[in-house]
Order: sequence, then structure tokens, then C-alpha cells
Amino acid sequence: MKQYILSACLAGWLLMRPGVSLAQPKKQPSFSGIYPQLAMYNNEGECGTGAVVPWAGRLWVITYGPHLPFGSSDKLYEITPDRKQIVRSESIGGTPANRMIHPESNQLFIGPYAIDSKAHVRVIPYSAMPGRHTGNARHLTDPKDKIYYATMEEGFYEVDVNSLTPTLLYEDGNLKTKKESDESNNLQNSLLPGAHGKGAYSGQGVLVYSNNGEPGPKALAQFDVDAGSLSEWNGKDWTVVRRNQFVEVTGPGGLYGNKNPATDPIWATGWDHKSVLLGVRDSRAGWRFFRLPKASHAYDGAHGWNTEWPRIRDVGTAAQPDYLMTMHGMFWRFPGTFSATSTAGIRPRSAYLKVIGDYARWNDQLVFGCDDSAQKEFLNKRKTKGNLEGPGQSNSNLWFTPLTLPDQLGPATAEGAVWLNESVKASEPSEPFLFAGWANRSAWVQNTGAQPIQITFEVDKTGQGTWTPLQTVAVGARQSAYTAFGTDAPGEWIRVRSDKATTLSAQFTYSATDTRSTAPRALFSGLSSVSSASTSGGLMYGLGNNRRALGLAALSYQGGQATDVGYYELNATMQLVRKEDAGVLDVIKDKFAIPKQVVTIDESSVLIVDDKGRRWRLPLGHADFTPLTNQAALRICREVSTERDLLNCHGTFYELPAENADGYAKMRPVASHTLRINDYASYRGLLVMTGIDLKAAGKNPHIIVSDDKKAAVWAGAIDDLWQLGKPTGQGGPWKNTAVKADEASDPYLIGFYDQRSLQLSHKATQPVTITVEADPVGTGVWMPYKSFTVAPGQTVDYKFPADFQARWVRFKADKACQATTLLQYR
Repeated sequence: MKQYILSACLAGWLLMRPGVSLAQPKKQPSFSGIYPQLAMYNNEGECGTGAVVPWAGRLWVITYGPHLPFGSSDKLYEITPDRKQIVRSESIGGTPANRMIHPESNQLFIGPYAIDSKAHVRVIPYSAMPGRHTGNARHLTDPKDKIYYATMEEGFYEVDVNSLTPTLLYEDGNLKTKKESDESNNLQNSLLPGAHGKGAYSGQGVLVYSNNGEPGPKALAQFDVDAGSLSEWNGKDWTVVRRNQFVEVTGPGGLYGNKNPATDPIWATGWDHKSVLLGVRDSRAGWRFFRLPKASHAYDGAHGWNTEWPRIRDVGTAAQPDYLMTMHGMFWRFPGTFSATSTAGIRPRSAYLKVIGDYARWNDQLVFGCDDSAQKEFLNKRKTKGNLEGPGQSNSNLWFTPLTLPDQLGPATAEGAVWLNESVKASEPSEPFLFAGWANRSAWVQNTGAQPIQITFEVDKTGQGTWTPLQTVAVGARQSAYTAFGTDAPGEWIRVRSDKATTLSAQFTYSATDTRSTAPRALFSGLSSVSSASTSGGLMYGLGNNRRALGLAALSYQGGQATDVGYYELNATMQLVRKEDAGVLDVIKDKFAIPKQVVTIDESSVLIVDDKGRRWRLPLGHADFTPLTNQAALRICREVSTERDLLNCHGTFYELPAENADGYAKMRPVASHTLRINDYASYRGLLVMTGIDLKAAGKNPHIIVSDDKKAAVWAGAIDDLWQLGKPTGQGGPWKNTAVKADEASDPYLIGFYDQRSLQLSHKATQPVTITVEADPVGTGVWMPYKSFTVAPGQTVDYKFPADFQARWVRFKADKACQATTLLQYR
């Protein structure tokens, strides 16, 4: 009773406060740390989470639409400690992702809002300060009374923290066009190169600004063109520091600004088509840059849209800081002491699938603000999805997790290059590349020059800038070499030198030990086996028109036959209720039907021909997937996180980047399974799947059964998929295939798998030499790995070592023959 009275009093107090409307559902179901009732919707083409900040005893959250410099239907949210969502009436929307705490005035600046210590909200209207607010920074000359605002189109303002009066420093690009612009225009100002501003931070006498995109049609289709920039302003003039895509700019002071602004380092993260970039500004030496590998390529894209505000944030305590970095699908441990002269300590933690806009530590949990379901889907179309439409209304959610979650998701396997087919000078070292943190490390080097060279790998053992030789490798003219580094090889960083000027590629591949079993965790119990003759399935659609429900056209599968069960809706309290709505049912059957014959399954592999005509082959899973795939009984591909797809093909889930991020070439397997998953979709931040064994569903809290017991869905987080089991499979590009001499097979996926073995055989009457070639990344740079001479009637067995890592392999035979290349991934 006491708790009830206190809750009632709290609710009454909140309702009496100005600017407050309280959404208080009857109950708060949660699934893998996602509370459906906290979902955030807007009426725009995207609903991303721009910022998540604890302040004044609450968690403050803003969402954004895709290109809305003058306001939108997005809201400012106040979340109470017992997870009630308050929609602030002061909300004016827009495309904000800025946040900063100003200690002198004791205010949180988040989006166009200023919030004091008593949770009073003031607003800077877009009529006074238009633009897509992307970053805040402390003022260079008057930090007590003013702060900076930066917009994505290079509008810069200084704002009086007391009156909230903005003063224009540089005009926003949207004002120059005199109209609102669609995201696809990717506006560019004349001030700085790039067209998609991201971060802002100040210190050492400068304001630093990052940009991660490029305008024009080429940037919409190619991932490897020049894009973005990192720039700084001294209060008078702008200087472009580096012409690459940059996102986060911060320092050890985080949202408060650096405590010692004259000397504390400034950090910047970014990337190019080769690898992740990390910059650090020293007050005396200026900028230094380092490279890290990429776990995921779904963030690539020269337009910059696929990268939603990677961050470096302190998620520790005042007594024990703990910096967490997100970048290209990886959680990283980032040392708060990182500087130009002390660079040790960056370590990979685990890979993730969510699109994360911001995060914070709150009430001894981590809270991630995500970008889950975009109605627009932007340019992310491909034929494996058929004519599948996006969700009817954009929405996203928060994800509450234990503090240990960043160490518990996918294996930290990653790769990256320092050079890709680039002219290098004799004895000139590459930029440092992260070396510490992986069990298995190797490198691929390709010399396309006309003379042989010697490659020297050097390491910085302590992160203090002292380099020592580690290994030397000879590489012939127009030849390549593969080298593995022992697990005991020391070094925080590694770099490369060539003894002669040449054209060179140098690629590092690192694999983590995958400790997962092949058996799924208990949270997947009740999903139907692929061998099951019957299952409760259905096709799903996130409804529009502010209905905020998930529509399900339920199906009952008996053998190969599907029978209509009816129309159901999944609501905010996760009740699956039968409804009568023939119009929506017809839309789902028409617009969300599973397309037929979008992949080809042959005797030894899955063949996918992408939208550019490129051919890719994937391993096979359980044999029962073949007829179900051919019958279009299983969804193959769907967007379930903004601007990247989830591919579920023959028993393996894959992360699939958008085509403008190179698509299938950069895919990675997530987990393998033997489940008859009929459909999957994003709803209120959840991954929802159909394909349920109704008889076994009642014991699993992740499964919601309808009120009439005739339909069911599974709900959880997309990152639960890592718990399905490690990726496995078998097959190859050739099985008794007639091949021509020196003609390469199709590429076959090998990256991110464990315990890989190979069998080679042929039916020729004389020995045949079969060469294995590897593409480390998926860029089409093929390098010979090993050659095997196979005698007639014999089979050659080979087990790949743990330190071997490449994304794709292919095969060549030196003679025309009928050949078999069988790979087994256990």
C-alpha cells in the first residue's frame, strides 16, 4: 500500500508540472532489456535516438527524423527511474544528436533544449537557430556564459547559456537553399569539404568539427570515394586537418568538456574504405592518427548515412572511470589516459548488431539509444527482399543491459588495411595499426610493383612510440604473401615498411576465439525445428497511421501447405490479439509476401547473384532448409536495423550491409541454427520472429501466444541471435564440376567461421594442382594462399590453422578437369 501511495503521489506531482504528459501503461513487460512501452515513434522517414543523458534524476532522450532542420514530430522524452515515459510538451523535434552538460549554469543542453537541475525545460526555437543540431562544445573565450552549437550543414552558433540567445557564426546550408532539403540531396557548403556533419568539441584553443559524408550520385553508390573531413577553427579561420570520414570528437572530459582544456587531449574517430581511424590532438605536437580493424562494414557508405553517431563515453564512476567506444559494430575498451605519447590499452570487447546512437550508465545499467525501424529504408533495396516494404511508421527504443554486456555478444573478429593498392615510398612506414587484443593475428601483403621487395613489420610494444622490428617477409614482383604472427608476439601497434618504392596492399586480419557451442540457448526454446512438419507462422508488418502495433497475417503450416489462420495485432503490452481488418490483412499478403527464387540452392552451396551481377556462394545447413526455401516458406532477407539487413539463408543468420556499403561482399555470419523461422521483423526495438511450435511455446517468456491460442511470435533483441550458436555449415563452389584451366571458381564465404577443413579431389587421369586464393576483406583483391597437387583418385585433406582469416576463398585448377572442393565449418 505504501508503494502504491508513493507512486500515486509521484504521478500526481509529475502531472502538475508544466510541460508534462505522462504515459503510464498498466504493466511493463521486457524482452532482453527492451521495454516495448518505451518505444518512440514519429511521423518521419526515420526515428533514430540522437542522445541519451542522465540528468536531474531522470534519463533524457531525444529522437530525430532524417533531414528536418526546422523541426519535426520528434519528441523530448523524460524517463523516470521506474521506467515511465514522459513526453515533454516543449518538444519541437528536428534532427538533433547534440548533448552537453554546462557545469557553470548547471544545465543539460540536449537538442534545442536547455534543462536545469530541477528538470525545467527551455527551448531555443528553430526560427532562431535552424539546422540539424549535431554537436555542442565549450566556448573558446567565454566558457562561463556561452557554448557552441554545430549543425550538420556547417551552421555554427554561439549561445548565451542564460538568455538562450543564439548568435550566428556561420550560416547553415539549409538556409542557403531557402528550403528544407531531402536527405538524398546531401547538401554541401563551401566552408568545408564533406556533406554530413557529426561531432564537435573544443580544447587547446580550437573548436574541432567532424564530417562523415559526401554529396553527389557517386557517393550514393560507391563506398570508397573521398568523403568527409576533420576540421578545426581557431576562432577566426578554419583548417581542414584530414580528408576522411570522421564522426565522434570528444576528450576525457566527455559531456562536460575537458577539465584542463589547454592540455587535455582531443580524440576523434572515423574511417575510410580501408579501416577505422583514430585521431588524437596534442597541444604541442598537433594531430596523430592510428588505424583499427573493422568488425562490420555495414557502417560504410560514402554518403555517411549508415553511421549513426558512434561515441566514446565514460560509463564508469567518478572513482573509477571506464570509457566505452562504439565503432563499426564493435564495443571497444578505450583508455581514458589515451594521448599522443601514451597510446596503450585499446582493446576489442565484442561485436554487436544494434544501430546505437548514444548510450549512458544509469542506475548501474547501460542504456543504449538505438535506431531500429526506418519507414523510408533510404536506398536499402535489393532483389532478395522482393517488393518488401518498410515499416508503416518509424520507431526506435532504448535497450537496458548489464554493465558487462559489451563483453558478452559476438566474437571480436575484425580486419583492416593500412594500404590498398597504393603507391608507397621506400622505407616510409605506414600509419600504426592496432595489434594487441586478439588471439590470432595475420597479415596479407600484395606487391603489384615490377620488382621484388622486402616487407618489414615493426611493433610499438608499450604504446610509447618506440618501434622495433618484428618480422621481415620477402614478396616477389606482382606476388603476394601471407604471414601469421604468433600469439606471443608483443606489441600495442604494428606498422609496415617496404625497402623499395612500389604499389602495395597490406591487410591485417584478426580472429577471436569463438567459445560458443552449436546449441541454441534456452531463450529460443519453442521455436519450431526445420524438420518439424507443422509450425505456427505468419507474415508481419509494423503498422502505420499511428496505430503503433505489429500486424500479423497468421499462417498454419502442415507439411508443405500453408493455411490462413487470421489477422492479429501485437500491441504495446505485448498481447497478441485477434482482429478483423481485411484491408491490413490484404496489404500484408501483397506487400510482405516472401519472394520466390531469389537464391539458388545447388548440390553443394547457396548461390546468390547480387544486384550488381556479382556471384557469391554460401555454406549449406540442414538439408530440410532446401525444400522450404524453394517453396518460399522462409523469409530470406529483411531490414531489421536501420539501413542494414538481416539475411537468414539455409540455417545461418548473416549481417548484410546495404548495397551502397558493398552489400554481400562485406557480409558476416552471425549464428547458425536448425529453426523453421517463417518471418522476422523489427517492432518497438525488438526482433520479432514467427515459426513457433505451439505445443512447446508456453514455457518460454520470449514467446507470446495469442488470446485464442492459434498464433504466436517470439520477441527479443537482435543481438540475442549471437546465442543461437556459432556459425557452421558445409559445401563449396565445386562439386564434380567441370572446370577450365586457370578459371577461378565463384567466391565462397569462409570468414568468421571456426574449425575449418578442406577436401580436394578430381576425376582427371593425371595430377591436378588446385590453388586456394583468398580475398581478405571482400574488395576483390585476390591473393594465393596455398597450392595442393592432387593425384588421380586421391583426396587431399587440409585443416585451416586458427590464425588464418579471410572473408572469401576461391579455387583455380591448373588443368581442365571435374573437380570437388568441399569445406566443412564445425
